[in-house]
Amino acid sequence: MEQRSDRFHVQVSVGDHAVEMRATGEVDIATVGLLRTALWAAPARPLLRLDISGVRLLSAAGVRALIAAHRRVRARGGELVLVDPAPVVARVLHVTGLDRVIPVRDGAAASTAVALPAAAPRVLAPLALTPAGESSARPDPAVTLPEPAALGSLARALGSLVPVAEASSAPMLACV
Repeated sequence: MEQRSDRFHVQVSVGDHAVEMRATGEVDIATVGLLRTALWAAPARPLLRLDISGVRLLSAAGVRALIAAHRRVRARGGELVLVDPAPVVARVLHVTGLDRVIPVRDGAAASTAVALPAAAPRVLAPLALTPAGESSARPDPAVTLPEPAALGSLARALGSLVPVAEASSAPMLACV
């Protein structure tokens, strides 16, 4: 199975326990439909391994498609794993925080990866903003929070931070 355009294509191989995809080219607003179509057409398996070593560009549209695919695969009881991102793509995954939500592996580690049970959304921490805009979150050494000013741009970029509790004076966000 293959999805193709002049600037982007995806090859798909289906096994008993995993779906292997290899994406090559640029993922932007013009080509993201091909990636989304391939991800949605993948049959349910415990593991969806997406080799992105050939992807030269990953735009916000591509990030949103990966988040949606991650949610869809988890809802079906599987795991999406990104394999061998190029340095420019790895930087996008890191800056957006997507590398903390979707597992990213090198080729050797991904070939031996075993699907794990789907994890619950990661709750970042209670966060309250003071009138001056400074964070008054309770310190938690296991969680690194972005600066308050960056939270808005992160939410806009990902579109995946959702409120999980608003009743208290310290709203909580989850990255799903």
